[in-house]
Amino acid sequence: MSVPTLDESERHEAPLTLEESAPKVLSFWDQSAFWANLGVSLVAFTGAYTVLAPNTEYAPQISIAAGIVAMIVGTVVGGVMLGLAAVPGAQTGKPAMVLLRGLFGAKLSYLPTVLNIAQLIGWGIFELIVIGNAAEELFGGGPHWLYVVLAGVLTTALTIWPLGSVRMLRRFVTIGVVIALVWFYIQFLHKGLPDLTVNPGPTGGGPFGVDWNLFWIATDAALAVSISWVPVAADYTRHSRSTGAAFGAASGAYAITQIVAYILGLFALALATGDGGQYTPFLQVSLGAVFFFVFVVREADQSFANVYSTAVSIQNLAPRIDRRVLSIGLGVLITLLALRLKMENYFGFLGLIGSVFVPLLGVLVADFFLRARGEWNTTPDAPSRWGMIFAWLVGLSVYQLINPGDAGFWTDFWVNVQESLHFTKQAWMSASLLSFLAAVLVAWIVGRVKTGRKTV
Repeated sequence: MSVPTLDESERHEAPLTLEESAPKVLSFWDQSAFWANLGVSLVAFTGAYTVLAPNTEYAPQISIAAGIVAMIVGTVVGGVMLGLAAVPGAQTGKPAMVLLRGLFGAKLSYLPTVLNIAQLIGWGIFELIVIGNAAEELFGGGPHWLYVVLAGVLTTALTIWPLGSVRMLRRFVTIGVVIALVWFYIQFLHKGLPDLTVNPGPTGGGPFGVDWNLFWIATDAALAVSISWVPVAADYTRHSRSTGAAFGAASGAYAITQIVAYILGLFALALATGDGGQYTPFLQVSLGAVFFFVFVVREADQSFANVYSTAVSIQNLAPRIDRRVLSIGLGVLITLLALRLKMENYFGFLGLIGSVFVPLLGVLVADFFLRARGEWNTTPDAPSRWGMIFAWLVGLSVYQLINPGDAGFWTDFWVNVQESLHFTKQAWMSASLLSFLAAVLVAWIVGRVKTGRKTV
């Protein structure tokens, strides 16, 4: 009797085209390592400032304590949403944008697919810029373009063997990341922290530095980072060995590590003196450069996920194109754009992502979990479902009425709508939660009406 020399899972990789079936080879621990690493991001460290200053690019407006609470609430809710988005992929074996054929119809799924491609390319560019900036600060200067190019090459290489890259994260990278996180927590706590209940900005604030009008905006800012992964979750969980593993890994591992990373970023912000770069607090502690190097290199898994999912999303439009060809082309594209563009309007970008994909997830949850019950048509001729598009637009409108964001003419349009409707946002209103619930409700009603007509 022959003894196999390779683990069976090692023989399987992601399919090259949309027409091939997806192997179910990722365990709970494979997926947990993947999502846990995505939760620890350089963007989360710098994004901590967005939570403290959710409505301005200048001074913080809520205290660090209030920011931690807002971040935890937003991340936990976002983690649950991410877990819900992971389930359909595990059940059907289909990637995220192909799943939308069952929600909107084959042709109408092209609209969110194009939006997803645009936001993933944007995130990929952001990540390469972040890696380049962090490496430049880590090494005290040097050729910025070289850091970006090296990050782009590493990103592209990872996308060629996506499932192998996920397993590599579990076996090697995760251990280094955990050690680095523990080290920085120990060092920051040893240095001592300021009063976390005081607003670090010049204008102060109420008790605990909380402006409750801004608290939910800060929560939405943290939630938007989690939500940015919702439209790609099924690209990976379609390879999950079980639905429970997909939900548990996506919701739990991601939320835990993002909370850890955000709090670390808030601590770093509290220790910043105003001199040096944005990562200076990490580099000033003992062995800081060594462990920060781990974060810089590991950041490539963020850009890898963005590029790979962009390729898979494009396959919803062109199912026969080899994902490797798409990945290489996209890797070159985002590298070139990262060399030309600058990282600006970060919060406005997050707001637009949240306003699009939070209500889309609400429609998907209502239709997949409450109506479909195993019936999900992802064929190329799946009929159009305009009712679900309507539910999506209702949720999108609710989000924009509450939080128009900071996106130029788009924001101006929704501010005018607010004025026309004499609508005033209240302090308790969360754009993410209310738009999600509105989309769920309308999608459920539409589904009930359609089902009722069929049974008459």
